[in-house]
Amino acid sequence: MAALLKAEPITETLPEPVIIVGAGPVGVRAAQELRRRSPRLPLVIFGAEAWHPYNRVRLSSALAGEVSWASVSREVILPQDALTTAHFGCAVVAIERQHRRIRDAHGRAHPYAALILATGSMPHVPDIPGTGLAGVYTFRDMNDAQRLLARRVRSRRTVVLGGGLLGLEAARAMRRFNTEVWVVEHCDRLMPRQLDAGAAEALIKHVRCAGIRVVLADGARAIVGEGRVEGIRLRGGETLACDTVVIATGIVPNTRLARQAGLAVGRGIRVDDQLRTSDPHIYAIGECAEHRGQVYGLVAPGLEQAAVVAHVITGGDARYVGSVTATRLKVLRIPVFSVGEAVGEPGPDAARHRVYVEPARGVYRKVVVRSGRLVGAIAVGEWSELSRVQEAVQSRRRVWPWQLARFRRTGLLWSGETRDSVAQWPSSATVCNCTGVTRGRLEEALAAGCATVEELSARTGASTVCGSCRPLLAELIGGTGRPLPARGAKPLFVSSAIALTAALLLAFWSMPYPETADLPWRWDQLWRDGFYKQLSGFVLLGFMAALAGLGLRKRLTGFRWGDFAVWRVAHAVLGVAALAALLVHTGGRMGDRLNLLLSACVVGATLAGAFAAGVIACDHTLVARAARRLREASLWIHILLLWPLPVLLVFHILKFYWY
Repeated sequence: MAALLKAEPITETLPEPVIIVGAGPVGVRAAQELRRRSPRLPLVIFGAEAWHPYNRVRLSSALAGEVSWASVSREVILPQDALTTAHFGCAVVAIERQHRRIRDAHGRAHPYAALILATGSMPHVPDIPGTGLAGVYTFRDMNDAQRLLARRVRSRRTVVLGGGLLGLEAARAMRRFNTEVWVVEHCDRLMPRQLDAGAAEALIKHVRCAGIRVVLADGARAIVGEGRVEGIRLRGGETLACDTVVIATGIVPNTRLARQAGLAVGRGIRVDDQLRTSDPHIYAIGECAEHRGQVYGLVAPGLEQAAVVAHVITGGDARYVGSVTATRLKVLRIPVFSVGEAVGEPGPDAARHRVYVEPARGVYRKVVVRSGRLVGAIAVGEWSELSRVQEAVQSRRRVWPWQLARFRRTGLLWSGETRDSVAQWPSSATVCNCTGVTRGRLEEALAAGCATVEELSARTGASTVCGSCRPLLAELIGGTGRPLPARGAKPLFVSSAIALTAALLLAFWSMPYPETADLPWRWDQLWRDGFYKQLSGFVLLGFMAALAGLGLRKRLTGFRWGDFAVWRVAHAVLGVAALAALLVHTGGRMGDRLNLLLSACVVGATLAGAFAAGVIACDHTLVARAARRLREASLWIHILLLWPLPVLLVFHILKFYWY
């Protein structure tokens, strides 16, 4: 296999070019990445279609009239320079490996230093009678879209075979002129590869509200008609009359060229971690490639592979270790999202599922957690955290029990205070799922002078497909400067520093007793005399009650009086005052048994709370994610140590007055 072979890196001094077979988004991205890494490297790209490169993902939007046909082509641009040559409408018919050259449909031979196969996939056409009748269409490329565009205005009833991504997109596009549209899916739910039963149920309500009829758990036995489509005969025995059939039953990797050349082929063209085939001078990327037994039918993994192959060809040592598949699009204008291990039966190490549903809004959300880490998520309907959820699944970030409890209550994993800006994400985090653009690449574009969302999109391709990441681009442009300190940061920091010092003092130091009885005032009477001890105790109890009330301020969403920053500083100041009262009440002595437990809870909660306040005050100077983790951990320790206090206080007071 190719993993055992080593090819020399391509240098700019070699006369032969790098040839890319396939002018789709993945092939074009490979050309862009190669040109970015090696400005003087000769490139040749072949496209079997006569069209200039276009964004296949947006074909359904163009067919539905939501975007112009011209915009579909403007979003996929080859490098424009003298060292890049493109041949459109010219298929490659053979690879002559022994001579390291390819032969095109015109019989011309083209030598290569390295060959990249980005041949994509073909529509899967089921083996049933009638697929050759007039009125039967596939929906995969620009030619298919143009034929459907001409057919759509004449069709009265269209049946779409397949209720997956492509089928629903085709149904949406064919519905434009009030054509009656049916979707037939052989599984028991729509989008079975991306959605579970609950999400599919939420989606089907939206689909039916859009006027599209759905048949589930049934399939086509035959397409019937005399020379032209007249109907679909289902396996259940029913016949659906129609004049148009759109086949959207999946895709098949296009491996013909590789197979004829004698390359190792399974479900796709087999490649190693550097995307090399069984020939070390030939690479395969995108929907035609099979990596570690996996064939990805989405654009984003192909774009990741394009970056890796460009790195390898130009002498780098990058490795492709696979992709966490993510689907994020709008089906009939309803956001649908699926990432990671969200569908399928749980394995031996069964993951925990948490579900949030709002039936009235048609919202369904599910997160999957294994060993305390987020490994999958599904959503139908709006979810403000989608981009962050996707990054968390791809990075397998830890999710805490209180986050899961919040999710079950509100449908959100993160509180408003911890939903950080996209500018604070890791550079490897994907911002645009459709095109695979990371935050790091967007930062590079910003550093190169991009100042608007449009310029960022033109340079990187982000937000050129579904547009759902456009708000993130706007946020990134507006959030590239240094973060500002929290309101009241200085008094909060001073209060937290004093509280930390006082808590440590209380834990490790006690006020001394007078060395002589001949004093005008014996300060030890403050914690030895019953009257003074009761007085300081009730003052301490009052401070604790006030602190409890201020602590609830954050949770009372309907309470709007006063600035939260002021209340937060007041909370810290009251904490210092409570410690002073405790010092007077005990003389700095922690006591034993019940008193020791009570004092330890107070000191521990104070230390954790003061540390959290200090982190908040210094948040603008710290790494965002590290600061958030420290803040969350210390706040929860603070809260957990406060829970026993009411019970301990009751027992302490009863013990004092009883005895």
